[in-house]
Amino acid sequence: MRRIVDFLERYFSRLTVPNFGVMDAIEILIIAIVIYKVIIWVKKTRAWYLVKGLILLLFIWVVASLCEFNAIMWIFLNTLSVGIIALIVIFQPELRRALEQLGQQSFRGFFSDGKGEERFSDKTRTEIVTAVFSMASVKTGALIIMEGNVSLEEYARTGIPLDSVVSAELLINIFEHNTPLHDGAVLVHSDRLTAASCILTVSQNMRLSKELGTRHRAGVGVSENADCLAIIVSEETGKVSLAHKGQLIRGVDEAYLDARLLEFQNKAVPQSRLKIRKERAK
Repeated sequence: MRRIVDFLERYFSRLTVPNFGVMDAIEILIIAIVIYKVIIWVKKTRAWYLVKGLILLLFIWVVASLCEFNAIMWIFLNTLSVGIIALIVIFQPELRRALEQLGQQSFRGFFSDGKGEERFSDKTRTEIVTAVFSMASVKTGALIIMEGNVSLEEYARTGIPLDSVVSAELLINIFEHNTPLHDGAVLVHSDRLTAASCILTVSQNMRLSKELGTRHRAGVGVSENADCLAIIVSEETGKVSLAHKGQLIRGVDEAYLDARLLEFQNKAVPQSRLKIRKERAK
C-alpha cells in the first residue's frame, strides 16, 4: 500500500497547470468528438464485447505495474506487438465498414448518434404481430430478427437480399412451407425487410432445453452476439418465443409481443403491459 501511495505522490508532484487558450479548447473539443464517435461506433458492432475484454486486460496491466509483478509484465510486453496486429485482423471488417459509413455520412449526421429515435414505425410493428400470430395459428415455423444498434450486415450477406416494405402478407408468404425462402431467418432493419433465408450462428448455451430445435437456438445465438430481438414461431407447437440478450422467453401472447416490440421501438411502455408468465429456457 505504501508503494502505491509513493507512486501517486511522485506522479502528482510532476503535474503543472499548462497555459490554456482558445485553440487548446478547440483541439480538446475535436478530440472529444472523435473519441465519442469511436465509442458509439464500437458499441454498434460486436467489437464492443472485445473492447470490454481489453479494458479488463488494461486494468490487470496497471495492477501488475503498481505491484511490480515482473512475470505478468514480461508476458504483456512480449505479446503487445502481436496483439496489435491480431486486433487489426480481427476488426478488419468493422474498420472497413466504419470508413465506408464515414464517407457516406453528412456533416449533420456526424454529430448525431441516432439515440432515442424510433427504430421502426407503428405500422411495421402491427404488421409483424399480425404475421407472427397468423403463422402461429397454423403452425408455420418462422424466425424474424429485428435489428438493434449492432449491424447485422454480415448475416444479411448469407441470405437473399430483399429491401422490401414490411407487410404481414409478405412475411407469411416467405415462411410458407416449400417456398424458396422459408428456410432461414428474415432480417428487419427500420421499416424494411433487408434479407431472407439468412444463416445464423447457433447458440452453444448448454442450459437451453434439449427440446428446442435449430430455429430457437439460432434465435438465441444471434441475440447473444448482437442487441437484436429475435421472434421465433415453433413449427411443432405453434408457440411464439422471444430471444433477447441470450435469454429466451417462450409461449408469449399477442399483447406481450406487441409491448416488447413497442419497447424495442424506443417508445415508453407501461410495465403492466410487460407482465406475462415467463418461461425461461433451462
